Amino acid sequence: MSGPLPGPAEPGSEPPGGKRRPHGMLKLYYGLPDPAGEAQGGLAPGGDPGGPTDINGAHFDPEVFLTKLRKECSLTQLMDCETDMVKQIRALDSDMQTLVYENYNKFISATDTIRKMKNDFKKMEDEMDCLAANMAVITEFSARISSTLQDQHEQITKLSGVHMLLRKLQFLFELPARLTKCVELEAYGQAVRYYSKARSILHQYQHMPSFQGIQDDCQKIMANLAQKLREKFRDGGSGAKDLAECVELLLQLDEPAEELCDEFLSHARCRLKAELEALEAELGQPGGAPITDILEFIDRGCNIFVSNMCLVIASYQELFVSREGMQGITRMAQDKLVAFVNSLMETYFSLVERRIQLEKGVGDNSLLVRALDRFHRRLQALAKLLPASNVAAEGTEIVVRAAKERIHQYLLALQSFYQDCLTDVRQSLAAPRLAGKESPNLAELLGTISASVLNQIKSVLTYVHLFTAKDITFSNKPYFKGEFCSQGVREGLIVGFIKSICQTARQFCETTGDKGGSTPPALLLLLSRLCLDYETSTISYILTLTDEQFLVQDHYPITPVTSLCAEAREAAQRLLNHYVKVQGLIISQMLRKSVETRDWVNTIEPRNVRAVMKRVVEDTTSIDVQVGLLYEEGVRKAQSSDSSKRTFSVYSSSRQQSRYAPSYTPSAPLDTNLLSNIQKLFSERIDIFSPVEFNKVSVLTGIIKISLKTFLECVRLRTFGRYGLQQIQVDCYYLQLYLWRFVCDENLVHFLLDEIVGSTAHRCLDPVPMEQSVIEVICERG
Repeated sequence: MSGPLPGPAEPGSEPPGGKRRPHGMLKLYYGLPDPAGEAQGGLAPGGDPGGPTDINGAHFDPEVFLTKLRKECSLTQLMDCETDMVKQIRALDSDMQTLVYENYNKFISATDTIRKMKNDFKKMEDEMDCLAANMAVITEFSARISSTLQDQHEQITKLSGVHMLLRKLQFLFELPARLTKCVELEAYGQAVRYYSKARSILHQYQHMPSFQGIQDDCQKIMANLAQKLREKFRDGGSGAKDLAECVELLLQLDEPAEELCDEFLSHARCRLKAELEALEAELGQPGGAPITDILEFIDRGCNIFVSNMCLVIASYQELFVSREGMQGITRMAQDKLVAFVNSLMETYFSLVERRIQLEKGVGDNSLLVRALDRFHRRLQALAKLLPASNVAAEGTEIVVRAAKERIHQYLLALQSFYQDCLTDVRQSLAAPRLAGKESPNLAELLGTISASVLNQIKSVLTYVHLFTAKDITFSNKPYFKGEFCSQGVREGLIVGFIKSICQTARQFCETTGDKGGSTPPALLLLLSRLCLDYETSTISYILTLTDEQFLVQDHYPITPVTSLCAEAREAAQRLLNHYVKVQGLIISQMLRKSVETRDWVNTIEPRNVRAVMKRVVEDTTSIDVQVGLLYEEGVRKAQSSDSSKRTFSVYSSSRQQSRYAPSYTPSAPLDTNLLSNIQKLFSERIDIFSPVEFNKVSVLTGIIKISLKTFLECVRLRTFGRYGLQQIQVDCYYLQLYLWRFVCDENLVHFLLDEIVGSTAHRCLDPVPMEQSVIEVICERG
């Protein structure tokens, strides 16, 4: 066989690698190695690779292969092996025929291509021969031309050089006229360029008379030009671009750089000062209103003065600092520029601060913040142009000072608003009294003032929060991220305002001066409740709101909430104590006058309760209603069932004989006084001016204690007759009927009234008490 055959396959199975077998056969046909065939070649059962039984091996022996098959394979396997071999033979024949046909077509195509290539190469050889002949002719002609023109080329080169020299000489001879024409046409730059081009040549050949004359004429013309440029400096009618051009031309004319720096800055100073004067005129007259608003003022300053300053800086640096060949004067020029900028910017900053100080309005400050933002932005651009100046730091300080001043103004505004609220409350309390109407509801007044002050604080926080907005350039400065929030807004504004409220409360508690004497008692009561509300909730709410809006940093020292709450509670306590004192003194004044203005020795027999006692009860009832509007009831001790009918010890006939009768016999005055003093030792001590608790019962108790104590002290200073004693009995019983219900302990009223009656009896010339039944009838009728 001409090709390898597979070994015997198992019955019913595909030959291994059946699909790749034709490809492997073709490779074998052309003598190529076939790894797949080696790996998948057919072996007889038990055949050794490369042995005589390997049908794909080089040492294959058909006889040995068939003998081995007959021995090892059954008939069925032999038939299957035959069938498989027949199929492989047929497939191999088919593949070989296909291969022959394909190769035959390729051979025919290759033969045609080779024939065509032979024809093309023949034609190309002819063309190449023709080209070579042409190139030889051209080379010959070129050599003839070069030899012919060799002498003339040297002459042409020489003539060309002479022509260029003549043109230069012509330019030099025409230079004075050209310079004069340029100066007349004010083409100063062109004149300087002409002169710069010829200056080195004129200097080189200045020993020659003709060139010396040209040089002298040119120097006179350029000196005149330099004078014109300097006059243009001093003229003041040229802009920054013209100034820069003048300086550049003068530098090209070898003018002293330091003098040029001074002249440049001097001229720029004149123009910038004129702009500052125009800006100052917009501030208006001292003490008057400014001509323009703050934003327009800042815009005008930035768009005119600061922009021109930036242009001057850029032009100056381009001419004197960044210019090539100016390294020797860079430091000097830079120092002059920094001093120049700092001097003028200091004047500008003073104008800006004066304008900021004119912003006295305490409403929405968005216009001010926008103005400061633009001011800060423009200064950043200037600072980038001249990092050596202190413009950026000074500008930031101005913004910081403006923010601090604004916070101070808002604090004053809050304090003024609070004072206005107190004035409105005073008027509300005074107007009904003057018109004879009922007093306004204190609870409503308290709610109004609390809401108004809180809303005002929220509005102020909103206004101040604009300084820390994200779109504001200076809000990322360290001051506005830390100190402004904690020390400025929280401590300086909010804590300062809360402390001013407490300070105002302490001022109202002064007993001397106008504030202490003219303050309505109802206002003291209302403010005490306001301070107490601040202590319980308002302070914590306000500070929490502030901390959330401004993200107060913990590393800055801040006033704790507990400290402010303690201060507010202390102010509320002082106000309430003062209220009790004032109301007690008002009632005490009535009682004192009623005692001092009456002749108690020669008075008539009592038939009615004195009107002042009725007034005391009425005023006490009014105070009870007033305090009840703002404070809770409080706790009272258990009351006895006959509190309103209780009698004093002096009323009892049994006590009369034992207590008073011996007092007025000549034999026992000492015994009576001793008995009275011993009784006081065992009675409970009453603290008249003790601190008051925040409830209605405690407040009324304090007022009644002060009133009855004053009544007692006034009685001790008078002498009484029989009817005077009886009148005091009637008055005290009347007070007993009504006052016991206002105090926390009714025994306190009993004790004080008992002291009053007892003290009256001690000072009575004829101590004959009135019968209790008669007293009750008079009081019930009264």
